[in-house]
Amino acid sequence: MAERGVSRAEFIRRRRGSDFVGRRDEVGVFQANLERVAGADGFEFLFHVHGIAGAGKTSLVRQWDTRARDQYGAVTALVDDDVHSAVEAMAAVSEHLGRQGCGLKGFDKLLATYHQRRHEAETAAVGASAGEADGAPASASVSSTVATQVGLVGLSMVPGLAPFTSAVDAKQVAQGADRLRAALSSRFRSHDDAQLVLSPLQVLTPVFARELTEVAQRVPWVVLFFDTYEQTAPVLDRWLRDLLVEGTYGSLPLNVIVVLSGQGRLDARCWGDCLGMIDEVPLDVFTEDEARQLLAAKGITDERLVEAILEVSGRLPVLVDALAQTRPSDPAAIGDPADTAVERFLKWIADPAERAAVLSCALPLQLNEDIYRAAVGEPEATGYPWLRSLSFVIDQAGRCRYHQVVRSPMLRVQRAASPTQWSRDHTRLADAFKQWRETLEATLPADGHWDNQHWRDLRLNQTYHQLCAQPHKALPDSIHETVQACDHGEATQRRWAQTLTQAGHDTNTHTLTQLGENLQDAGTDASFLVAALTQLLANPAITTTARTLAHAIRGREHRNAGAYEAALADYNTALTYDPDYERAVWGRGMTYWLMGRRQEALIDFDRAVELKPEDAENLASRGALYGRLHRYDEALTDLNHAIQLNPEDAWAIASRGQTYWLMHRYDDALTDLNHAIQLDPENEGIIASRGETYRLMGRYDDALTDLNHAIQLNPDQDWIIANRGQTYRLMGRYDDALTDFNHAIQLDPEDAWAIASRGQTHRALGRYDDALTDLNHAIQLNPDQDWIIANRGETYRLMGRYDDALTDFNHAIQLDPEDAWAIYESAVVLRLLGSEGAAERWRRAAEVFQAESAGEGQKAVRAAGNLLVVLCGLPDWRRAQEQVDVFLSACTSRHQVKEVLSDLADLRGTLPVDASQLDPIVSRLEAALSQMS
Repeated sequence: MAERGVSRAEFIRRRRGSDFVGRRDEVGVFQANLERVAGADGFEFLFHVHGIAGAGKTSLVRQWDTRARDQYGAVTALVDDDVHSAVEAMAAVSEHLGRQGCGLKGFDKLLATYHQRRHEAETAAVGASAGEADGAPASASVSSTVATQVGLVGLSMVPGLAPFTSAVDAKQVAQGADRLRAALSSRFRSHDDAQLVLSPLQVLTPVFARELTEVAQRVPWVVLFFDTYEQTAPVLDRWLRDLLVEGTYGSLPLNVIVVLSGQGRLDARCWGDCLGMIDEVPLDVFTEDEARQLLAAKGITDERLVEAILEVSGRLPVLVDALAQTRPSDPAAIGDPADTAVERFLKWIADPAERAAVLSCALPLQLNEDIYRAAVGEPEATGYPWLRSLSFVIDQAGRCRYHQVVRSPMLRVQRAASPTQWSRDHTRLADAFKQWRETLEATLPADGHWDNQHWRDLRLNQTYHQLCAQPHKALPDSIHETVQACDHGEATQRRWAQTLTQAGHDTNTHTLTQLGENLQDAGTDASFLVAALTQLLANPAITTTARTLAHAIRGREHRNAGAYEAALADYNTALTYDPDYERAVWGRGMTYWLMGRRQEALIDFDRAVELKPEDAENLASRGALYGRLHRYDEALTDLNHAIQLNPEDAWAIASRGQTYWLMHRYDDALTDLNHAIQLDPENEGIIASRGETYRLMGRYDDALTDLNHAIQLNPDQDWIIANRGQTYRLMGRYDDALTDFNHAIQLDPEDAWAIASRGQTHRALGRYDDALTDLNHAIQLNPDQDWIIANRGETYRLMGRYDDALTDFNHAIQLDPEDAWAIYESAVVLRLLGSEGAAERWRRAAEVFQAESAGEGQKAVRAAGNLLVVLCGLPDWRRAQEQVDVFLSACTSRHQVKEVLSDLADLRGTLPVDASQLDPIVSRLEAALSQMS
């Protein structure tokens, strides 16, 4: 009776293991290691099997795998060159362990979240959704305060930060990373989600290592095999070293053993200082005794046959095994001594149908039953089990492929025999993959093809066969696809590059091989995609459509890195080819916005909306920008439309909330921000925006609750820390305020708003020199911010430096003629100087505050209180008494009353004021304050 619970694949694995011949010393080395106690003398946790192609590395690794499982109770995973990133390698390990009942469930869950968040980042505009701080500089960096500039940053995330060129300096890189971090933190549900997309290795690997450790505590051994490592080393070397040797992601137990298997030596740049802890297992061709032993095990003892096989195979294990598998019995079947091993193997297959099937199935990159039928032309895959049993057919995860040492000469045989038939066969396979792909597409969202792994596999195989059928004709479309692969990320691009290289080798097309190799050699650092796109753009076969897309993608990468001029150059080039390319129009608009060139950004956003008028992201982007430009009606129109199109877009709803509080409509702002937080409860950007709203309403305790929560979610968001510092300052908790401002400035030394706010705090403490130092620095960073200049003027006034104060107030008024508070402060200074122009400034301040107080919302209430202060300073006591009633009837906040009392105290201390007139007003305000909750 068949053993219950054993799968066909497991049975084949064991059967092949029982047939293994030779390599006794190498098998013994590994077995002896498993019989030691982990950590004992002679114990090894890292092996490197290396040798030429066909030397039997994969066979040895699979033998080690079988023995580790069957004899030593190990759980194992075998990863080959199907992975193109460390994230994919971890996923493959988890999948293999899961089949043995030891899956990494927490890692799998987090990996699923990563794929979902990455999809959101790739398919949606990402917004930094904190609001503009009250009086904050409009051009402060996104990294320092999303409150002052909303940035919608499109991403390509694989893995870690978006790529950038080597020409970008460290400061630009840091700024780009900060912008991405701020934008993603605002878009996603939590800081953890943002970090997961930004730095997947740093987030996923510790979970992977922890759960791998838990598995290792339950079983004798965990053995991870990385086969064909010469292919995967460029993307796995550094990660594996950090995982296994450096302990960067946590310390793995010693019973976790790793085997690297590939051609050539390990890269000394990565492994050089730890080569002494790696057990090297070199493989050469079989010794004559090993080859004879294998042939004898296959029943081949005729000396003429043995000698012929030894000679033609060069004792290369994969060829010896393949030739032995045909079991030729007649010495007359030896054939022409000039035949190659593969030609000899084919001649020794007696059945012509089987021989034809072996050749036909060499054409595909991989095989399953469907591909077998398409390759061979059989309606039923009756011969597939036999083909799969051949020694050079490598089996893994339900698919199999030929060993390249055998496959390559089989391809040469067919290409040389009939180029016409070669082209027809590959065209037939390309059509089959196309049909399967189109069938799958009918079940996928229109924009979700590239996110589906099965679809990508089908498309890639179709591309390979099209290139093999007609390399030069298929090259332009293949380049276009490779550009699209770049858009999906580094791992996908590497697959396409590897396939281009393979097709070049298999068709002997040097230009195609060179292109693929150049794309694979583009590097492993963050500049990989930019370098790859540059290679593609330089290829003369690239189409205009592909060129346009390539420039748009490279523009995005430059923008994400903070290399704005390079981004603009790429977007402009893309739009030269296609002036109506909405993606490039939007991307250029976002670049302009991040550069502070808002009017140019608006022109592009207008055009993007014109090109795609029902695109919610375009509308939300333009709406958010309108808000920053104080074009509030237009902002609300766009944001309302965007929310109508996508009612659950927390970012768009939060952006409308921020627009409301820019309009001082704080109750409406709270309604939207509360709704956004319901949809996205762990988004620290939105929570902090609500905290800012509470602060502007004078609800400081509520503000601190939200800001503390936001900082707990993301401790490194400098703009949130600075806003908490501002709240502390307004509460009179100056030491706490300084602590937060210092921290925020340490995180972003060029945050003009935080620096100016620290200057205000120093001024409140009477530290005028420190205040001037900060305000001077802030103005140097942002010379056109009237509120900072006016604050320096106020500091000069308090120091008695009236001429300097007047210069600053006049400058602030020049920048903003409606800056009523600067007008009032200049009136005070002019009176102190005895200037004739004082009366006109007093009148003008009253006029502007009067107009503002006629509006709606908290801005109008604040203006009413400011008008009361101006009337007391004029003095116009009759109107001042009336204004007390107006102000108190509208005021709902203790904070607003306290502000007016503070300003009146400052007025009393600065100018001669009739106390008999002022005191009753102060008393009424104090009485009202005492009655407020």
